[in-house]
Amino acid sequence: MSPESIRDAFRERVCEQVDLRQEGEKRFRVLTPFRYEDGDHFGIFLKYEADRWILTDEASTLMHLSYWLNDEEFDSGNRQEIIQGSLSVFSVEDRDGELIIPVSENRFGDALFSFVQALTKVTDVSFLSRERVRSTFLEDFRAFIRSKVPEDRIAFDWNDPENDPRGHYPVDCRINGMTRPLFIYALPNDNRVKDATISLLTFEKWGLDCQSLGIFEEQESINRKVLARFTDVCEKTFSSLAGENTKRIQTHLRRLLAELPKPA
Repeated sequence: MSPESIRDAFRERVCEQVDLRQEGEKRFRVLTPFRYEDGDHFGIFLKYEADRWILTDEASTLMHLSYWLNDEEFDSGNRQEIIQGSLSVFSVEDRDGELIIPVSENRFGDALFSFVQALTKVTDVSFLSRERVRSTFLEDFRAFIRSKVPEDRIAFDWNDPENDPRGHYPVDCRINGMTRPLFIYALPNDNRVKDATISLLTFEKWGLDCQSLGIFEEQESINRKVLARFTDVCEKTFSSLAGENTKRIQTHLRRLLAELPKPA
């Protein structure tokens, strides 16, 4: 097919604003009105390689997302599920960060339509509602703990088997092998803070000898009275898991992990 015929197929299937601009031997930039969050247009190219035509973003889509998400968020959690699900639905391949779709049977218009849909869905990850993003905090919390603490010292969703066999007062993460076990709470909202406060008060009543640590998603979002009650019973807190607090939490954990356990 000639470039003009391909352009017409694109326009018929996607929109009249699509155009082609040749930028090399059998390589064209596909101009569309669709944009990333930062205002740049989607980077879409039509190339002939390995005896076939493909549409490719030349790795620009995930690069733009990297401005908003870190590497760990790409590799796990809800965001990664959304990205991979979107690519699968539209038969788009992730080739080491470059997104591509082959043009089958000269169906250029269909290929571009699917490719634009996939890129739109992928870039929507940066527009996830606050509540949906919040659900990744617990996953981020677990991933962080696993990266800093030996696996054999971690127990997620722990409960005291003697005093609380039914798990009414769970601990988000218990770290053992030190003078006093460390109970860590991941705190994304008021309800989780209230539950953690009740649990720590209950442990105090039972006489459990433990250390406590609270890590907020955003401490500023917590009700002041709820926060005050929690800080009365929790030994150490961090306002978030992000930024400089990542290093501070790591340093705090490293110091606690170096403690020797109680002699038998």
